[in-house]
Amino acid sequence: MKQIYVQAQADHIESLFKGSPLAAIEELVWNALDADAKEVKVDLVTNPLGAVEAVRVTDDGTGIDALRADQTFGNLGGSWKREGKGTGFSGRRLHGRHGRGRFKAFALGVNVEWRTTTKVGEELLSYKLSGTADKPGVFDLEDAPIGPATGTEVYITNVRAVVDSLLDAGETVQNLAAKFALYLKSYPDVRIYFNGLPVTPVIVQKRTTDYKLTLENGAEAKLEVIEWKRKFVGSGRLVFAGPDGFQLHEQPAGVRSGTGASFTAYLIAPRFPTLAAENALVMDELNPEVRLYLDETKKVLKAHFLALGEEKSAFEVEWEERIGALSKEERKSLLAILKRSLKAK
Repeated sequence: MKQIYVQAQADHIESLFKGSPLAAIEELVWNALDADAKEVKVDLVTNPLGAVEAVRVTDDGTGIDALRADQTFGNLGGSWKREGKGTGFSGRRLHGRHGRGRFKAFALGVNVEWRTTTKVGEELLSYKLSGTADKPGVFDLEDAPIGPATGTEVYITNVRAVVDSLLDAGETVQNLAAKFALYLKSYPDVRIYFNGLPVTPVIVQKRTTDYKLTLENGAEAKLEVIEWKRKFVGSGRLVFAGPDGFQLHEQPAGVRSGTGASFTAYLIAPRFPTLAAENALVMDELNPEVRLYLDETKKVLKAHFLALGEEKSAFEVEWEERIGALSKEERKSLLAILKRSLKAK
């Protein structure tokens, strides 16, 4: 067995353990996608009382390169992904850049194991990496039985109590669908599952509407508004993305739906990767160019939800048609019934 030591202070590493369980799951999924995975499965292992005992994230990606284990786990802030323009095989856009994602697993539990199989030359090589939050920055590396194919399983035990918040599968899938919506649209061959449920916007979205925005300076952008079937904590957000659908920055949309609709607005433009690299997007309205995009976006969003508020629901239309078909006497009878009902209350 070999030990790998992270080149960073323990308190800095421990600070990376913090974060919501959902954010930790997102990072683990991103790590799998960055490893060229086409299928990622997240499963909660529960005990007889229904509480979460373990979290398992499996993928069919390229695995963790044993020859780079020291670099992958030993360096913080020097991720190999900083040098890459895309994933090794499919060339998909990379998410990670700073090598912090693996530490987010400790936000879910104290003990984490990475069981991985990778291909070196023409041979498969399997091994296990393990770490504990009690010894931040120290990982054990050992050989493991050869797996049938490349891929990685992250197995997290001694989980934290907050992980039970993920048990509402409907809300968790909704949140994950909102986070990965553009990525899944850009790469339709990718599949993500949570407790056996497919993470796809198509299932959980109520309606999607696209707008073409033209700014005062002549720049153009696309605004995609997805309204969700159910409310969730992460709704009402504005997400900036590049033409490839890769999310670069997100913030509150700053617009209320008025109809009570739960939504996410995705603003897409070829200019955003450059603005993100210049840290202009995080400056929000303090950057004049970003402010132009925000002003036009808010204007369109307000008009969008105003129009929705004026639309009649299918229920309203149906009953207007039914009442319109009644005779004058039948309408009087119906009104009398409604009045008696209100008095009874």
